[in-house]
Amino acid sequence: MLPVLRAYKDTFPKIGDSVYIDPFASIIGDVELADDVSIWPMCVLRGDVNNIKVGKRTNIQDGSVLHVARKGEASINGYSLHIGEDVTVGHKAMLHACQIGDRVLIGMGAIVLDNARIDDDVILAAGALVPPNKHLPSGYLYVGSPAKAARKLTEEEFAFLKRSACHYVKLKNEYIEEAKSK
Repeated sequence: MLPVLRAYKDTFPKIGDSVYIDPFASIIGDVELADDVSIWPMCVLRGDVNNIKVGKRTNIQDGSVLHVARKGEASINGYSLHIGEDVTVGHKAMLHACQIGDRVLIGMGAIVLDNARIDDDVILAAGALVPPNKHLPSGYLYVGSPAKAARKLTEEEFAFLKRSACHYVKLKNEYIEEAKSK
C-alpha cells in the first residue's frame, strides 16, 4: 500500500531522500519534504492554496493536520507553512499557515494558527494554543491557551529536542527497511 501523494493544479509534492510517508497519510499539492522526514499515519499535509515546507529530520506524528492560508484572504500573499529542521510535531497537532523554527517540539494536540512564528529551540506544551500573529521567542517552554512562557528551557531539554528528532529518524529507517523486506 502506498501513501496518497497527489497533485493540485499540476503541482505535485516534492519528496527528499530517505523520507518515510505512512500509507495512511495524505500529501497534496505544493508540499516539500526535505531528507529524512517522517510523516506518520492519518496525517494530512494540504498545500493547495499556498506552500508547505518541512525541514530535514522533522517528524509529523499521527493525526496531525497541516494547512495554509490562501493569497488575498489574510494578506496579499496569504500565509505558507514552513517547519524547520529537527522538529517533532506531536500526535494530533494542528499547524495552520505558521512558521516553526529548528529544534522545536510541538506537543500533542497543540494548535498553531495563521502567521504565528515559533523561533528555534522551543517546547510548546500539549494542548497549547498559539493564536494568529503571535511570536514565541527561543529558549522557553510555552503552555496554555493562549500560549504563554512558563519558564526557560533546561540544558537537558535543549538536548532532548535534538534527541527526539534523531529517535524518529531511526524509527522511520526501521519502517523503511521493514517495507523493503516485504
